[in-house]
Amino acid sequence: MTTYNDLLKQIESLTKQAEEIRKSEINGVIADIKEKMQKHGITVADLRGDKSASPRTAKKSSSGSKVAAKFRSPAGETWSGRGRTPKWLAEAEAAGAKREAFAV
Repeated sequence: MTTYNDLLKQIESLTKQAEEIRKSEINGVIADIKEKMQKHGITVADLRGDKSASPRTAKKSSSGSKVAAKFRSPAGETWSGRGRTPKWLAEAEAAGAKREAFAV
């Protein structure tokens, strides 16, 4: 009958084997990735998403642009409908009001 200690030794042995195989497979995967990157002209900056890295990624960013308000509170506060729901609207909804009642 197999003992607990025998099983622990097997686990340790298998863990070491698995780690060795993992390291050898990682080297192959890295080599494959490098080959494909070179073949297609991809750089590390392309993978990071750096906008200035390559002419292929020269798309205009929409960050920082203003969005029209979709909801307005009775006090005049506005919300575009993007991101976290503002406190005034969350409290109004908790009190039973419908979000559509605040639509602009």
